[in-house]
Amino acid sequence: MFAKVKVHFNASDFKSEAPVVLTVGTFDGVHIGHRAVIDLLKRRAREIGGESVLLTFHPHPRTVLHPEQHQLKLLNTISEQKSLLRDAGLDHLVIHPFTEDFSRKTPLEYVRDLFADGIKPQKVIIGYDHRFGRNREGSFDSLINLGKVFGFGVEELPAQTIEETKVSSTKVREALQVGHVAQARTWLSKPYPLLGRVKRGEQLGRKLGYPTANLEIENPLKLIPACGVYAVFARLENEESWNPAMVNIGTRPTVGGTSGEEQIEVHLLNGGRQCYDELIDLRFMKRIRDEVQFDGLIALKRQLQQDEANVRSYLETVEVPSTSA
Repeated sequence: MFAKVKVHFNASDFKSEAPVVLTVGTFDGVHIGHRAVIDLLKRRAREIGGESVLLTFHPHPRTVLHPEQHQLKLLNTISEQKSLLRDAGLDHLVIHPFTEDFSRKTPLEYVRDLFADGIKPQKVIIGYDHRFGRNREGSFDSLINLGKVFGFGVEELPAQTIEETKVSSTKVREALQVGHVAQARTWLSKPYPLLGRVKRGEQLGRKLGYPTANLEIENPLKLIPACGVYAVFARLENEESWNPAMVNIGTRPTVGGTSGEEQIEVHLLNGGRQCYDELIDLRFMKRIRDEVQFDGLIALKRQLQQDEANVRSYLETVEVPSTSA
């Protein structure tokens, strides 16, 4: 287990006695492509007896620059990202505030403020296509020149690593959008996470013998997998153990879901307690089936029984997430 990643909420707050090897990016998902970059970052840091640092921005730049039309969906919340980066062995995460004023900094101002006066890297590892500063005016070549001015070296990420990272990000999102959570788990190297707060529902599941916790996802940018029934592990707030569960995401057409609004309903297979207003953490393991409109409640209950059997059978064959996941 790696030590806890140190989190800094402004580049000017960062301090390190050791030499710093830095990279910059969103690293949403912390998937296998990102982990290859982090592994290189750690190797270079070890070579100079230094520490590895990732600089990222919050809120996501697209939400600031295009607030009405960004159409952005993220794989991770900041909290999830911190946990994943810790598991990847990163030493420091710098989350710098992104504002309209910040977006207007020239490449020179960007490097001076964040690097020279802030993080003070000895080396920056970055992709050949990296752009920075106002209107994305800064390029890889201009970063090399600025590095000579401010005293840091620049190493280019291998093109194959950059391409694999782009492909992985796209593939994970596309897989989740069609419900292929098992495939997404392969690329992420961990089950896809989703955190929601329990809200009061209509208690229709209880009448069918399948009481559910209805979740409200608090981060509007979080990507929610496609409609369907899923095998998941669930962890209740202030508890460490993961519980086998099945989740339905959809509009509940059989029981009169006419609003078209998607609901996320969690049924704990081994029973649970009342947990209104508490958080439930989910890890998606496999999609069991599509959401279907059945011919009445009897048919629906029969299918739920079959779903439960399928979910139980599958979850018995896979590893339960670690308590730190």
